[in-house]
Amino acid sequence: MIIFLKNIRLVYIYNMEAKINMPAPEFSLEDSDGSIIKLSDFKGKKVIVYFFPKTDTPGCTKEACSFRDSYDVYDKNNIIVIGISYDSPEMLKAFRQKYHLPFILLSDNEKKVARDYGAYKSLLNALFPARITALINEQGILTHLLDNVNVTTHAQDILELLSVPQKR
Repeated sequence: MIIFLKNIRLVYIYNMEAKINMPAPEFSLEDSDGSIIKLSDFKGKKVIVYFFPKTDTPGCTKEACSFRDSYDVYDKNNIIVIGISYDSPEMLKAFRQKYHLPFILLSDNEKKVARDYGAYKSLLNALFPARITALINEQGILTHLLDNVNVTTHAQDILELLSVPQKR
């Protein structure tokens, strides 16, 4: 649905298919190494899909490093972490290498997956996706959509939400 309001500069573009307690929208995107990654590759595992606006920006770097610093807990609990932005695979690779990110980064340069998950809500999101996180269970069902996150504690907040024990 596209809404155009006369004399209003903000235009909402809404095409979200993702709904809580329904199958998560399938996707197939290029990763930072040039491989094609599909959501269905991870059936049987919990998956965290987080959309971030731009590589190498302060908030996105804090968020990515938050996942990096908690990655051992995610890995130990068989939880897949996937970051998605509009950046090219080459930019994602440089970001991944610079900050030693052990998880998957995907390029959604056509913005289809962002639309499907609600990270493309307005004209601003034509340039940068909204910071949205989808939690998907082992059966491929979307259990949570988070849109109000603290970039510094995001990874730990998700672990608490999932009741995953964390080492202190």
